[in-house]
Amino acid sequence: MVRPLVLTQTTTRVLEPGDLGAALAVLESDPVANAFVASRVQVAGLDPWRLGGEMWGWYADGKLRSLCYSGANLVPICATPEAVRAFADRARRTGRRCSSIVGPAEPTALLWKLLEPHWGPARDVRPHQPLMVAERMPDDLAPDPYVRRIRKDEMDVIMPACVAMFTEEVGVSPMAGDGGLLYQARVAELVGAGRSFARVEDGKVVFKAEIGAATSRACQIQGVWVAPEHRGRGLSVTGMAAVLRYALADVAPVVSLYVNDFNTAARACYRRVGFRETGAFMSVLF
Repeated sequence: MVRPLVLTQTTTRVLEPGDLGAALAVLESDPVANAFVASRVQVAGLDPWRLGGEMWGWYADGKLRSLCYSGANLVPICATPEAVRAFADRARRTGRRCSSIVGPAEPTALLWKLLEPHWGPARDVRPHQPLMVAERMPDDLAPDPYVRRIRKDEMDVIMPACVAMFTEEVGVSPMAGDGGLLYQARVAELVGAGRSFARVEDGKVVFKAEIGAATSRACQIQGVWVAPEHRGRGLSVTGMAAVLRYALADVAPVVSLYVNDFNTAARACYRRVGFRETGAFMSVLF
């Protein structure tokens, strides 16, 4: 018996507002790994002006299977190897508009392999950044009682710490280019949303962290920093416990973060607070 030929069709296109339901279904298939993009889409939808970039969709057999956010970051989402190749083709045609490529390690590595001959060299490549998750408070660790939400009238207190953290982590100052307007707006957004936390002593931040991305299912802690002169006091462990308590109580039942694999001190801190490694991200910085 001769089997009938089954035709399959794949295509890639920029998603439109009417595709929101299908896009959310893809994002919600992995709420932890997709928290960053999911939080933006849930607030802004798929309109590029509100979203801050385009959402590319890859279809197989007429169904949306994979996504790629193309804005300040290029982020592959639930991307199969075939989808990554399609996204790389589109990215090559449009040219580099992003300051980084970031996402789950395997598809991001393939995406960078395909784009590097056209976009390279990168300023920095971080191929393995463990993704860590916590769903409960540790039983044997007391959160720092002095870590609290930053108020809206404390922007002048938190901004120097945010700039120092960003510069130390990324290698460039967020104040370059536009004078820091976009970065200050993002910090102010997190402060206004009640997702910026710090321990302040004598008017200066000694520990800080933010809940950057947040959905009803998962949130992501970012920007963890201890002032250099206060390192070695254990503030990162008790401070993170305090932020984790806020996150679990007020934001989402699952709290995540990702960390550079070479930052052994930070990884030990997060494990002490109860985070466990569940996967890996990759970042390419331009």
